Amino acid sequence: MTGHDHSHSHHDHDHDHDRWKHDGVRVIPGNQLDTNVPSTAGMDRAAAINFARVGAQKLWAGTVSIKPDAKTGAHHHGHLESVIYVVKGKARMRWGESLQFTAEAGPGDFIFVPPYVPHQEINASPDEVLECVLVRSDGEAVAINLDIEPVEKPETVLWIDPVHRDPNEKK
Repeated sequence: MTGHDHSHSHHDHDHDHDRWKHDGVRVIPGNQLDTNVPSTAGMDRAAAINFARVGAQKLWAGTVSIKPDAKTGAHHHGHLESVIYVVKGKARMRWGESLQFTAEAGPGDFIFVPPYVPHQEINASPDEVLECVLVRSDGEAVAINLDIEPVEKPETVLWIDPVHRDPNEKK
């Protein structure tokens, strides 16, 4: 007994070969993204991966771009977790009940936004488009736009990790 069963027919092999053909890996060209996405003022979102396009159950992925010196309206994404990866430009995030906290991110940086956190994306550059990749924890897009009166001067939060807080941060 070799442990290999050679008794199955050639027909089964064809089935295995085709099994993943149309239900396997999908490549979505960058110039074929779907811009029909729940919108927030000041921001252009486009979907690459979602339930409608590829049957994604647990993830939504796409791009977002924000024009120079522009900022989005305040919003949150319901129960979804979001990850933003900055490809190009300078992002400034504001968040909180009155957008009182702020942090900045540049190319190569990742930003995590927990569920229900009111936030606003800002392009901190006067002349360069902010381009980001966006991933969310569900195949459907959710964007709840909020009417928030922002505080004048947000508090900068330099978050290193839970153990190594920034030495300048107020206790």
